Amino acid sequence: MIDAQLLISGVIFGLSLGSIYFLLAIGLSLCFGLMRIISLDQLLYYSFGAYMAYTVGLATGSFWCGVAAGTAVAGLMSFIVERFIFLRIYARDPTFSMITSFGLLIGGIGIIKFFWGVVPRPVEAPTLIQANIFGTAVPVYRLIVIGFAMGVYAGIWLFLHRTIVGKAIRAAIESVEHVEGLGINVSRLFTITFVIAGALSGLGGGLHAPLIMVDPMMGLETMAFVFMIVIIGGLGSIKGTLISALIVGQVVSLGSIIYAPMAQMAPFVMMLLVLLIRPTGLYGSPLYKR
Repeated sequence: MIDAQLLISGVIFGLSLGSIYFLLAIGLSLCFGLMRIISLDQLLYYSFGAYMAYTVGLATGSFWCGVAAGTAVAGLMSFIVERFIFLRIYARDPTFSMITSFGLLIGGIGIIKFFWGVVPRPVEAPTLIQANIFGTAVPVYRLIVIGFAMGVYAGIWLFLHRTIVGKAIRAAIESVEHVEGLGINVSRLFTITFVIAGALSGLGGGLHAPLIMVDPMMGLETMAFVFMIVIIGGLGSIKGTLISALIVGQVVSLGSIIYAPMAQMAPFVMMLLVLLIRPTGLYGSPLYKR
C-alpha cells in the first residue's frame, strides 16, 4: 500500500517531469510534422538552455534572467542552424536529417565540455517555499514548472489557431504543396517553426536545471523519453504531445515508487501497446501512417 503523501508527491513530480518533457518533445513533433525532419539538435538547445541558466543566473544572481537568456540563446542557435544547415537538407530523406542533427548534438556536447567542463553543476531554485496539498508538502517551484508548460501549450494553441502565420503552419503540416500554391513563403514558415521549437527546448532546459545537476550529457540522457513521447502522442500533434508527456512523466514517477526498475522499462512497454492499438499514435494523423 502506497502512502497517500508519497503518492501525492509522486504525482506532482510526474507532472513537473512531464512538463519538461513536453517542452522538449513539442519541438521535435513540430519539426517533423511541418518539415519532415528529425531534429535531435533540439536536445542540444535544451542543454545550452540549462547551462545558460547556470551561468547567467550565477553572474546576475537572478535565476529568471538565466532562463530568459537560455531561451534567447537557444532560439538564436536554432535560427543559425536552420539557415546554414537544415535549409540545405529539407528535400532529403528524414534519416539524413536525423544523422545530421545527431552529429550537431554530439559536436555541441563537445563545445559544452570545452567551456564548462565535465563536472555536473548545481543550479539553485528561485524559491524553496513548500505548498501544502492535501497535507503533503510540495515544492512550489515544481508547480511553477507545471504552470509554465500549461501556459506554453495555451500559447502555442492560440498561435496556431488564432493567427494567420499559425494557420499557415497548420495547413503546411497537412500539405506543403497547397500552401505554396497560395503564394505563402513556406521557407519562412520553416524558419519560424524551427526557432520556436529551439527556444522552447532552451526554456525546458532552463526550467529543468534546478531539478537536476546540469551535465554535458543531459540531452542524450533524455533522448529516449522524448522520442517515446512524440511517437505515443502522434507526430505533429500538439495535444497528443502534451498528453503523452504527462502520461510518461507519471509512469516514470509512480513507477519508481512502486518498483524502481519500472521507471525505465514501463514507458517502453506503454509505447509498444499504444503502437499496437494505434500505429499513428494517440492523436497522430493518418497521413503519417506507413
